Amino acid sequence: MALRIALAQLNLLVGDIEGNAGRIMTAAERARDEQQADLIVFPELTLTGYPPEDLLLRHELVMRVEAALDTLCRSISGITAVVGYPKQREDGIYNTAGVIRDGRLVAEYDKTLLPNYSVFDEKRYFESGDEACVVDIDGLKIGITICEDIWYREPAEQAKQAGAEILVNLNASPFHKGKSVEREELVSRRAHENGLPIVYVNLVGGQDELVFDGGSFVANAEGKVVMRTAFFAEAQPVIEFDGLEPVPSEVIRHQSEEAEIYEALVLGTRDYVEKNGFNGAVIGLSGGIDSALALAIAVDALGADRVEAVLMPSRYTSDMSNEDAVAEADNLGVNYRVIPIEPAFETFLDMLEPEFHNLPEDTTEENIQARCRGIILMAISNKTGRMLLSTGNKSEMSVGYATLYGDMAGGFAPIKDVPKTLVWELARWRNARAESLGHVPPIPPRSIAKPPSAELRPGQLDTDYLSPGLASTIGLEGAILLQHLHQLFEHREAQISSNHT
Repeated sequence: MALRIALAQLNLLVGDIEGNAGRIMTAAERARDEQQADLIVFPELTLTGYPPEDLLLRHELVMRVEAALDTLCRSISGITAVVGYPKQREDGIYNTAGVIRDGRLVAEYDKTLLPNYSVFDEKRYFESGDEACVVDIDGLKIGITICEDIWYREPAEQAKQAGAEILVNLNASPFHKGKSVEREELVSRRAHENGLPIVYVNLVGGQDELVFDGGSFVANAEGKVVMRTAFFAEAQPVIEFDGLEPVPSEVIRHQSEEAEIYEALVLGTRDYVEKNGFNGAVIGLSGGIDSALALAIAVDALGADRVEAVLMPSRYTSDMSNEDAVAEADNLGVNYRVIPIEPAFETFLDMLEPEFHNLPEDTTEENIQARCRGIILMAISNKTGRMLLSTGNKSEMSVGYATLYGDMAGGFAPIKDVPKTLVWELARWRNARAESLGHVPPIPPRSIAKPPSAELRPGQLDTDYLSPGLASTIGLEGAILLQHLHQLFEHREAQISSNHT
């Protein structure tokens, strides 16, 4: 007895129910006609995308979901499909997986465990299901679970008690460092505990502050991963079952930590820009490492022709910074323009002279320069329809080392969750990757090596504003203090999300 299951790892758009339904039908047709699959499994909340959040509170959303589900039932034939969607029942909305076969909805499963920690807020919207769902597909009993359900023992045990011989698990499991290994270890343990193979299908793509990394996989009844598909990209592999045993297939290797983080940043940036309807990105390029890394990410996400770099030197900008900024733009093939801020800065100082009379210079004058740059960049963004990407890193944001309405201006910050120490690691990794491919390293070595400076007054270094220990963390190599703080935060987050979806 053979069964072929297609894993539809899709990048969906939240709220685009009709578009997502079209993607489902296309994938099902491909699975049936080209891949000869008997069953295709989609990610969690396929029809709405994840997370739909307060869209779930709109009555018209429920009506659109019902209409799309009806269309799917009429359109999908010759294959069984397991699709995720929100289901309105008398007592509330449920996070549901429906089984479509032969023109009708033959079974439904309501998610049992609703995560309500970290980035998850499902109890705000959904009610919990309490019954297992097992369907017969070509003589095999397939149990259905959704995302968080697989992280605890009870739902899988309940499905097995109801007769399940194979489990499928629909997911929208967001990325964080080390997450792919973490989820595989847990799912493998769940498979081994129950003696059931598990087909784990994950969403891929960026949605606001979340990135879904894909990496769908299959574990056999002993808990061994026998198939793993791509990370950070759409895929639709097929796993064949010989009876209850999944036939080993391609197992794509896990990436290095730097590679997976970088790819997550690229995917998150690309989807934020494109899903929000912008035609490209604009970025202020200073010659420092933060903007250098952000530009490399933007180019890898969107292509050099869709990215514009703007150099905005002041009276305090060093020749070295200007040269490094130009070098990186050239290395990446990005068009750039130079707009000095001196005229605007002088005008603001003249306007404010009566207010500032007899008062010493301080950070006020420094912040005016940063805000001049923010105005220029936002104006270009508004006029060209390109998203302004800000370049602050997590370490700077954590201690408030930034200018409100200045370098914090922008629609998306690609490295906002990247500590300064990791900025250096990613910059070196990106250069090494370029060299391995025979390309020019995009980030100038001086941008990596030189002590960071905002260059808002003569001879300024980040150590001028921060204690040496903290400055070394957000501005210089070493990073002893912030590494320690970051480890403490990671430890705390690990405790909170030990059962993280």
